[in-house]
Amino acid sequence: MHDTVIRGARIVNGSGGPAFTGDIAIEDGRFVQAGGKAGPGRREIDADGLLATPGFVDVHTHYDGQATWDPWLSPSGWHGVTTAVMGNCGVGFAPAAPDRHDWLIGLMEGVEDIPGTALSEGMSWNWETFPEYLDALEAMPHALDIGTQVPHGAVRAYAMGERGAANEDPTEGDIAAMAGIVEEGLRAGALGFSSSRTMLHRSIDGEPVPGTFAGHDELMGIGRACGRAGHGVFEIATDFGIGGMDGRFRDDVVWMRDLSRETGLPVSFILAQSDRSPGDWRRILDWTEAAVAEGARLRMQVSARPAGMLMGFESSMHPFMGHPSYMELAHLPLAARVARLSDPEVRARLLAEDSIRQGKFDSYVFNHFAGMFPLQS
Repeated sequence: MHDTVIRGARIVNGSGGPAFTGDIAIEDGRFVQAGGKAGPGRREIDADGLLATPGFVDVHTHYDGQATWDPWLSPSGWHGVTTAVMGNCGVGFAPAAPDRHDWLIGLMEGVEDIPGTALSEGMSWNWETFPEYLDALEAMPHALDIGTQVPHGAVRAYAMGERGAANEDPTEGDIAAMAGIVEEGLRAGALGFSSSRTMLHRSIDGEPVPGTFAGHDELMGIGRACGRAGHGVFEIATDFGIGGMDGRFRDDVVWMRDLSRETGLPVSFILAQSDRSPGDWRRILDWTEAAVAEGARLRMQVSARPAGMLMGFESSMHPFMGHPSYMELAHLPLAARVARLSDPEVRARLLAEDSIRQGKFDSYVFNHFAGMFPLQS
């Protein structure tokens, strides 16, 4: 008798072949049958009309805090994710000096819009170093497999204190300290190292993520530490203004090429398209192909679907944040604000206006709402 039998599922087995209907049998935690009619099971699940697929590996999540208290990592488990990778975008919660807890929470809250109150209440902070963080994760039961990377922002703040948090240039000693932390983390089991080069990533007080402007020596020093550890991905969150929204993508492809060729590490970064410069992605693709032809292991990540956002008048973003008519009402309580916005005259004036937020960061975010669309079920 099988331990578990899933009856009558529509099976997509990951081979690329067509879906088919059948039973799935499990014994001792392993699949022993997928398709056909299985024998009886001690536990049987009726899956008629449901899909059964291999688990999904979500390579980009921010469960760094939630993973320390939630064994289910909801909602990812509800959607078929069986492995989640954390520590992306250069933000995370280890290493963590005792006086940096609130700052690290503010960094995550600003970059990923995760409520700081939930992180403050949920995390026990029974770690300081990155290996201790991995031990804390290991001590937790988990319904999903998890892996994490060493985040540049946390490393900089731990090694350099306020200078690192403020994106000041490091000394040789600072670089050596950061390299040591990263190598220690990878040897303890981290999947790699992550950083951010996009001005869209900012802390709750509006400051760019530590490492956004990191220079060649710092990045190569950390990359060589990964090479000494013998494994790991060097992951960079990027946009078209890599290194500060000043069009320096070509320079950064050069150091990514050099780093990969010297260490043998894969370097992963984001390739996107921007209406501000619609042909840039082709140039970046050409530069990357040339680097790969020279022996670099550069890998571009492309979103299959644009990012989704939850927007509202009480959330951190909505289409009217930079409109003068809205800004006049922004201080009002929500009920009063909605009442004023329901006035036909106010609505007409609001819809006729453009955003007046025109800084490099603001213009990128607040002037692209026309390209968004509601997701229909």
